Amino acid sequence: MGTSRSPQEAAQELLKRRSARKSLVEWARHKGFEPAKHHKLIISEIETFLESDDEVLLLFAPPGSAKSTYVSILLPSWYLTNNATHSILAATHNVEFAERWGRRVRNDIAADEKVLGIRLAEDSKAASRWSLESGGEYYGVGAGTGISGFRANLGVADDLFGSREDAYSDTVRQKRWDWYQDDFSARLKPGAQRILMNTRWHEEDVAGRVLEQIERKEIRGRVISIPAIAEENDPLGRAPGEYLWDDPDGYNYGAFLRARQRETSPMMWAALYQQRPAPEEGDYFKADWLKPCETFPDKSTMRIYGGSDYAVTADGGDYTVHIVVGLDPEGRMYLLDLWRKQTSSDEWIEAFCNLVTEWKPVGWAEEKGQISAGVGPAIERRQRERQAYCYRQQFPTRGDKAVRAQSIRGRMALEGLYVPTHASWYPAFRSELLSFPAGKHDDQVDALGLIGQLLDQMTPGQKPKEPNKPKPDSGYRAFQLTAKQDNWAAY
Repeated sequence: MGTSRSPQEAAQELLKRRSARKSLVEWARHKGFEPAKHHKLIISEIETFLESDDEVLLLFAPPGSAKSTYVSILLPSWYLTNNATHSILAATHNVEFAERWGRRVRNDIAADEKVLGIRLAEDSKAASRWSLESGGEYYGVGAGTGISGFRANLGVADDLFGSREDAYSDTVRQKRWDWYQDDFSARLKPGAQRILMNTRWHEEDVAGRVLEQIERKEIRGRVISIPAIAEENDPLGRAPGEYLWDDPDGYNYGAFLRARQRETSPMMWAALYQQRPAPEEGDYFKADWLKPCETFPDKSTMRIYGGSDYAVTADGGDYTVHIVVGLDPEGRMYLLDLWRKQTSSDEWIEAFCNLVTEWKPVGWAEEKGQISAGVGPAIERRQRERQAYCYRQQFPTRGDKAVRAQSIRGRMALEGLYVPTHASWYPAFRSELLSFPAGKHDDQVDALGLIGQLLDQMTPGQKPKEPNKPKPDSGYRAFQLTAKQDNWAAY
C-alpha cells in the first residue's frame, strides 16, 4: 500500500512542477543539469525570443560547450509543455543525430508526464517523429532530407554542418542553403519562429547567410555569439582573454579549450571557437603573410612604432584601435600589441597612454581629420599628466581605405607580419584582415594602414653592440708611459 503525501509535500511537488513548466532553467535542473553562466544566457535569450515577434534567433558557441543539451534536448519538451498543440521541426547535420535528439526528447516526455503535463499519443512514438495526445508534434530531420506533410510553429536547427569538408565545399554549402530555404523554412507555418544554434565553420555557411539577412534587415532577428576566449564587449561580461566555462564545475572545459588551441590552426580556431570565420586565403591581405610567433625579440633591439584609428563616438558602431609594431634588426615586423574597443575618448586616450608608457614608441601615426575634431588637446593634456611622451604624426585622409593600406600591404607581402596567434585579440584581427575590404569592420586595417604610412621613416632595430675588448699593451706603449712618468717626476 503506497504512502500518502502530506499536504505540504503535495504543495511542494505542485510548486516544482509549475517551476519546471515556467522556467527552462528549472526544467534543466529537474533533469539533473545545472546550467553554467553561458547556458543561462542561451536560455534567457530563447525565452525572450519566444515572447517576441522576431523571426530568427542565431546562437553561436564553440564545440563541446553543451549547447545541444539545452537547445536540442531540453528545449523541445519544455516548449511543448507550454504550447501543447504546436509542432516542432528539428534539424541537424545528419539523420543519426536527428533520431538521437528526437529519442531523448520523447523519452523525457514519457518519463515526466506529470511534471510536464503532456502525454505521448499511443499510435505515434517513432524516435524522430511522434505526436502528443493534445495534438502537438515533433519531427527530427537530417539536413538535406525531404520534408512533406508537416508544418511547424517552431524550427530548431542545431549545427547544419558536421565537418570541415562539407563546410568548405562550395557545392555542399549551396545545397545546404537551398535546403534551408526551400525545405526547412518552407515547412514553417505563418508567424513561426526559428532558432539556429551553430558552431561557425565558414563565413558563407547557413548561419552566415542568415546573419547577412538580419544585417540587411530582410528578416527580424537577434544574434548572440559566445567565443571560447572573451573579447571586448563579451556577452557574458568576461574580461578579455578569459576562457569559457573555466571553473571547477565545468568538467575541465577550460583545460580542454587550451589543449585545442595548441593543436588547432589559427584559421579554424577563429571560426570554430571564436565564431569568427574568415576567407581561407584572403583577397587584399593573404593568410600566409601572417607569420605565427610565440616570443618577440628583445625590446631594446627593435624600433617601435604605433598607429591609431579613433572612433568619434562611443556608440556609433566603430571601434577605436591602437596598434604597436616593432622592427627587428633585419627589418622584420612584429605586431607587439593591439587594443580595440567601442568606448568613449577618455578610455581610449588612457589606453593610448598605457601603450606609450609600456612600449616607448619612436613615433605614432593618426589621421589629421579626427584630431582636428577636438580630441587632440585632450590627448596632449593626458600625455603630459602621465609623462607618456611620444611624437605623434598626423596623416591627411587620402583615397579610399584600400589605397591608404597599400604601404603596409606591400611590406607584409615582402616580409610578412609576425603575430602572436594565441593573443585574445588575434581571431578578430585575422578575420578583419582576410575579409577586407568586404568585411563589416575595417578599424584594425585603418590603424595598420596608418603605420604603413610611416614606412619611409621607419628604420630597423639595432643589433646589440659587442662589448669592447681591452687591447693588449705592447712593450712600446709601456716604455712611453714609463718615460712620461719619469719626465713628470723630474719636473
